Amino acid sequence: MPGGSGEKTEKATPKKRRDERKKGNVMMSRDVVAVVTLLASYAALRFGLPMMADALSQFTQYIISLTGSVPTGGVNAIMPQISSQSVMTLTRSVALPLLATVLAATVATFAQTKLLVSFESIKPKFSKLNPLTGIKNLFSLKSLIEVLKGTIKITILLVLIYMFVRDSLIHFSQFLSTDLSVTTNDMKDMALTMLLKIGAAFIVVSFFDYLYQWWDFERNMRMTKEEIKEEYKQVEGDPKIKAKIKEAQRKMSQSRMMQAVPTADVVIRNPTHFAVALRYKPKKDIAPMVVAKGQDELALRIVKVAEESGVAVMENKPLARALYAEAEIGKPIPYEHYGAVAEVLVYIYKLNNKLPPTK
Repeated sequence: MPGGSGEKTEKATPKKRRDERKKGNVMMSRDVVAVVTLLASYAALRFGLPMMADALSQFTQYIISLTGSVPTGGVNAIMPQISSQSVMTLTRSVALPLLATVLAATVATFAQTKLLVSFESIKPKFSKLNPLTGIKNLFSLKSLIEVLKGTIKITILLVLIYMFVRDSLIHFSQFLSTDLSVTTNDMKDMALTMLLKIGAAFIVVSFFDYLYQWWDFERNMRMTKEEIKEEYKQVEGDPKIKAKIKEAQRKMSQSRMMQAVPTADVVIRNPTHFAVALRYKPKKDIAPMVVAKGQDELALRIVKVAEESGVAVMENKPLARALYAEAEIGKPIPYEHYGAVAEVLVYIYKLNNKLPPTK
């Protein structure tokens, strides 16, 4: 059913992306890595061939010099020297291309994965061994795309190899009548040109592969509305539980507030909607303090506790409303209400045959 809760229609949340990244599930195009590696190899060969040719030339001269003076022990006596020189020559020849290839592959991979190093993706999983999963993946869109890409790559390679062989045959007669060094140089240029053409063609393939991999990654990362709700519950907590906790905290706060009502000197009410309990101890309080306040049912409870505790209750609608709106529990009343509250306290003290408090 379109738009159902089981349909992945929502973009992945930041938490989902972080979790998938920890598992090693990131967007990456292997074709981009391959083409960057290929171009790096081309550059290394282009600039490193003279060094490779020089190394091979020196090795050849060294072998020739040895064959001219074979010791009494025969060839076996000079084999350690030949082996050592062979290793050195091979190292000099392949060091630059190999280093360029490894470095290019590493940079191309980390550039896409943002320096991710994760071993989660290489852990053995039963799903990878499940034949049913394998058959399902065999006929998936991703598999079809991979087959199409492979076909395009093979076609490009065959065409370019054919062109290389054709051009080589055309120039073959010229090579026979040309100096060996010139022929070698021409063959080198033709091979490097073919390698560059392959790289250029694969750049186009890798560009479209990158777009496809990004689209496929985002599609697989999508979430259902239900998954987003579950994630919200995990991160923020279940709204129902949070509401219960908040209600429990509110009740505890009210309980502490009601316990402070008997310490008040007066409760100002309006007459059923608002009630504010005030305390003023000259040696303790810098101004009348709000010990409790409430509205509607809570206001009636404050008044009831005050009456049961012998705390004076006085009706003053505008003052009760103003104090409820502006004053905070546990803090002094606002300065602008000092005068009105002072009159109330003086009246209460006179009513109780007490002197007004003085500092």
